[in-house]
Amino acid sequence: MASRPKTASRKSTAKKPSGSAKLELSKDQELEAYRMMLLIRRFEEKAGQMYGMGLIGGFCHLYIGQEAVVVGVQLAMMDGDQVITSYRDHGHMLATGMESRGVMAELTGREGGYSKGKGGSMHMFSVEKGFYGGHGIVGAQVSLGTGLAFANKYREDGKVSLTYLGDGAINQGQVYESFNMAKLWSLPVVYVIENNKYGMGTSINRASSTTDLSQRGASFDIPGEQVDGMDVRAVEDAAKRAIEHARSGKGPFILEMLTYRYRGHSMSDPAKYRSKEEVQKMRQEHDPIEQVKKRLLDQHSMSEDELKSIDKKIRETVAEAADFAQSSPEPDPSELWTDVYA
Repeated sequence: MASRPKTASRKSTAKKPSGSAKLELSKDQELEAYRMMLLIRRFEEKAGQMYGMGLIGGFCHLYIGQEAVVVGVQLAMMDGDQVITSYRDHGHMLATGMESRGVMAELTGREGGYSKGKGGSMHMFSVEKGFYGGHGIVGAQVSLGTGLAFANKYREDGKVSLTYLGDGAINQGQVYESFNMAKLWSLPVVYVIENNKYGMGTSINRASSTTDLSQRGASFDIPGEQVDGMDVRAVEDAAKRAIEHARSGKGPFILEMLTYRYRGHSMSDPAKYRSKEEVQKMRQEHDPIEQVKKRLLDQHSMSEDELKSIDKKIRETVAEAADFAQSSPEPDPSELWTDVYA
């Protein structure tokens, strides 16, 4: 049998993030970002525990490590703007203002969940909060997010669609069909690529011929920018400019957020494709929450006790959400026939 040809090694084509400009945030703004990122992390840690206890079924993709991306983007949005994302979606739900108890109840398949226990981790929605779902099919949300932007332009309502995708989804064909239509019709959409360096278990350097994902819209004349996705200030700064670009009628914009997930692709992934040292280095040198915590301590004269008090309250909120989820009843069998077309 003929041997398989060797894959030529490639150097990364990614450049230094151009979104390195950092906003100088006030103490209140830093606190807002700190609280939301910490809520997402504590929630995800609890979700991981509950999954291990068998209280959450199906798939469960945790957002731990990537908190600065969705929080920074959310801080740059206006009321009415929409969010749509993939299956790593719990952080996006909480950032849009969905209640932790309703999200946790949905994860456990209970009646008190946002989709009445029928959506689970990957398929819950809140039109009230402008959250149009996590989506389990890789890349499918990009077409849907582009459709949201088309509706916004048709209605002339001034809204922008924030459409999230990952470095794995970026190689899907429907993504480029969406890019083409978005530019052709100057749709108000910002594509936020959360590049956490691994598509499931495959390094981006092994899966993508070019790794500067911010330039994937170049052939459609869509501007793009790489951003330090571990720094909430850089994220908010870049997101403000991108959203204004889309809202002002100039069409789509691509933001590549260079980020990192600390856990496996999903709860069933032991993540043996990377070293513990790699993960530990990111935690120690680039953790998004620790960066804000340090600024609050060093620049805004907050004490460790004050920050511990915030953490304590957030843990209590998450514990209450877990209790609510476990005490909420399972959906009535009649719910099988609601919210369906046929």
